[in-house]
Amino acid sequence: MYLDLKESFWWTGMKKDIAEYVAVCDVCQRVKAEYQKPAGLLQPLPIPDWKWDKLGMDFIAGLPRTRSGYDSIWVVVDRLTKVAHFIPVKTTYTSAKLAKICMTRIVCLHGVPRTIVSDRGTQFTSKFWHQLHETLGTRLEFSTAFHPQTDGRIERVNQILEDMLRACALDYGSSWDDNFPYAEFSYNNSYQASLKMAPFEALYGRRCRTPLMWDEVGDRKLFGPDLIRDSEEKVKLIRDRLKIAQSRQKSYADAKCKEVTYEVRDRAYLRVSPLRGVKRFAVKAKLAPRFVGPYKVLERMGEVAYKLELPEALSGVHDVFHVSQLKK
Repeated sequence: MYLDLKESFWWTGMKKDIAEYVAVCDVCQRVKAEYQKPAGLLQPLPIPDWKWDKLGMDFIAGLPRTRSGYDSIWVVVDRLTKVAHFIPVKTTYTSAKLAKICMTRIVCLHGVPRTIVSDRGTQFTSKFWHQLHETLGTRLEFSTAFHPQTDGRIERVNQILEDMLRACALDYGSSWDDNFPYAEFSYNNSYQASLKMAPFEALYGRRCRTPLMWDEVGDRKLFGPDLIRDSEEKVKLIRDRLKIAQSRQKSYADAKCKEVTYEVRDRAYLRVSPLRGVKRFAVKAKLAPRFVGPYKVLERMGEVAYKLELPEALSGVHDVFHVSQLKK
């Protein structure tokens, strides 16, 4: 625009005035693509103090239906030891049915967790699920809207499990649930770089024996106070190793991001791309605007999340967003 105008016009501070005009153009802010680093530095979740105190949960959906009718997987991961349970479920299960499975497959084996981290799936946001865990004394921690990176650990476990099931599907077709116990054992007994040991070793104190190498693990005889002391030392070692892994991961992630902050009553544009499944703004998806708004910032929620004042048309969308979904 400056090059076009300077052929016919000139005034003092012309280039600065044109740059400011374009920068605050509402249409430009809505439709032009961004080429800057994503906003928001990595904020690792606190490391749990003990085993099965803090869990991560997610669902893998869209799988081929098995003979038993299963078409989804419920993935539950202990955030300290990384021990995972893979539970085949059906998408038609209600929250009451899932709560019963949670009691029999998780609580009866490991006790009541202190916190559960999950996305905002309808299974986890139902009133029954909230009331159940409020009664148990468990705090539910949800991700911000359209931001699955909130718990990257369980997303990584999902990826590993999907790769294992693809390998099984090559030979067994849609009967992937028949191989589930072996997939779970294989994952839990495999070396984890961040722990520098297998999840089973972190949970039980040593790796479990496998049919492939029966003599790979020696028996350890610990009794009484020695067993308690050994468990506490193991957990301390695991937490130290997880802190190192988190620090390393944060240094890698922050190099590709930038820190952006908003003040209360600031106004921000909201990225439309994750909202297309909710509202298409009466425009075809390919030509939909990249951003909508701007909307007023009502409150800062944590280090990298903000609550916006959304209009009535977006009442069905959760109003807390990660900073990467916003633009000043």
